[in-house]
Amino acid sequence: MWALFAFLSALFAALTSILAKIGIEGVNSNLATAIRTLVVVFLAWGMVFLTKGQTGLANISKKSWTFLILSGLATGASWLCYYRALQLGKASEVVPIDKLSVVMTLILAFLFLHEDFSIKALIGCILIGGGTLMMIR
Repeated sequence: MWALFAFLSALFAALTSILAKIGIEGVNSNLATAIRTLVVVFLAWGMVFLTKGQTGLANISKKSWTFLILSGLATGASWLCYYRALQLGKASEVVPIDKLSVVMTLILAFLFLHEDFSIKALIGCILIGGGTLMMIR
């Protein structure tokens, strides 16, 4: 089931890029990010209440709060940079560079989460990195 959600995530991320590129024309990139964020906030909290997930709010540990807040800050920084890049560049060039996050995530997961870094992962990183370089002129 996780693979289906991962595929849907990729599909929605692709739609995000195309829709954002169209919508950001003539709009300040920070304002566009704020609008997008507001929509995401309402959608996320709507899902929390729809699934009755709010009952777990009191059980979140300080460690989880800290890392979820840090993750939110990283997300915000990513979105602000992404929208500015989309505003300044072509979606077909911005998106491949953004997807280098796959390579960076694998490396960080190896370093900080002590996840396995296999030959298969190394080859994938090289192919993604090389493919990105080929796609950006």
